[in-house]
Amino acid sequence: MINSRNIGDLAHTVRIRVEDFLLVCQKQNIDLLITSTYRDIESQDALYAQGRTAPGKIVTNAKGGQSFHNFRCAIDVVPLVNGKPIWDGNDPIWAKLGALGKDIGLDWAGEWKTFKELAHFQYTGGLTIDDLKAGKTIG
Repeated sequence: MINSRNIGDLAHTVRIRVEDFLLVCQKQNIDLLITSTYRDIESQDALYAQGRTAPGKIVTNAKGGQSFHNFRCAIDVVPLVNGKPIWDGNDPIWAKLGALGKDIGLDWAGEWKTFKELAHFQYTGGLTIDDLKAGKTIG
């Protein structure tokens, strides 16, 4: 199973935007921990099983092959304050992160209507999962 934290495993165009995002956060004195970039299908299926057929909390609605992580287009992060992760979605740092990511062209799942994922940012260049499955690549 592969669940990478390396931005080098992202598609080139996505990596460039993520590098910009990380730099902007650094300039704002926001320390981020990357928790996931590329995931293979097996790893995605294991995450999908959490809270369903495996112990844990439901953390995704995407099965293997249905996540932008599977196509190297997404990143999950958590802000660190004094070296400790801030998972509390009510902390204002999340809104700040969302705004910074959106300012450089990333989609922020913290604004999704059906399944908010504060930690999730992606760049798809307007492509859908079906487009990526069909072999289209991000500009």
